[in-house]
Amino acid sequence: MYLALKTIKGETRYYIRESYKDGDCLRSRDLFDLGTDPAGYIIYPGGKAFYIDETVDDRLRTLTLSKDYSVEDLDDIFWCFLKPEIRVALESHRHLGRTSKRRISKEKEGNRQNEFHIFDKRRVHYLKFGQMDQGRIGRVTPNMFNNIINKSRDELEQYFMEMERALDRSEFKAYVYVIFDLQKYFTELIAKSMPEGLNQNKVDQYFLEEICRLNSDCDFWSGMDTEGNLHEYMIRYVIMFFDTEYGRSSFLDDYIRDYMDSKRRYVPPRRSASVILDEASTIFGVKKDELKKMSKKSLTRIYRQMAQKFHPDKGGEKEKFVKLSEAYNELLKSKLS
Repeated sequence: MYLALKTIKGETRYYIRESYKDGDCLRSRDLFDLGTDPAGYIIYPGGKAFYIDETVDDRLRTLTLSKDYSVEDLDDIFWCFLKPEIRVALESHRHLGRTSKRRISKEKEGNRQNEFHIFDKRRVHYLKFGQMDQGRIGRVTPNMFNNIINKSRDELEQYFMEMERALDRSEFKAYVYVIFDLQKYFTELIAKSMPEGLNQNKVDQYFLEEICRLNSDCDFWSGMDTEGNLHEYMIRYVIMFFDTEYGRSSFLDDYIRDYMDSKRRYVPPRRSASVILDEASTIFGVKKDELKKMSKKSLTRIYRQMAQKFHPDKGGEKEKFVKLSEAYNELLKSKLS
């Protein structure tokens, strides 16, 4: 049993649903329509106590197919709608005395892992670790996927919608890039760390191909009725991808830091400010007077644009890239002093 939400004509409605076994697949069905304000079903008798309106419990006990349904499950569904002060007061006692309903042998866990769709596994992996490179996803412990066991496709999508709310907006585009495994189409080193440096027209093209492929994947949508159009659960990824930009990447900073760390044993004599300005002016193609007046933000913007051009992975020369980085760091020091 789980909480599901659906937006209809700009209005969000909430439902209590459950996943149930139907032959070889898991399906879902509505049990109770909570409307637009589930908090209206919560009753506060006084103090820090609360309970759910009996009409909800009576209805669920009549309809539910789940053998493990309990008042605790109902409390979990309404937990996020409780008054904040009540949640704070009860949080530390929330799970006391509960026993886990899910105890799975290691052998069964291994078999279960093979049943998970790779798209679900990539989503779990990113939401857990926030890593763009998922090369080791096949070697992670099966326990990491326990939260997606025995869930229908609808329940899984509702689960991921809830988990994705923890993502910062600046992560959206990179998240979609990773879970649709778009890096597999590129051979560049930056494909696993800095997708914004790739040909974005090609990235867009491959994303559309992948989302169409997933939309027509019968195994993925097992237990759900699908139509020819893009499924509503996939639309959110189109919005994430095309309505946001990549967040700041640390790839260039890490590259420069690694290079500088490799040279730490040798400390060259400090050059004069005039020499630095002369070289930087030549490298950046900007007059010395303009460099002196330039803000740190403007300098950084120009540097990143040129770094994209001279980076070895983009076809540039390593020597020019190194000189550019050195000039940038020397100028940056003067801006900070």
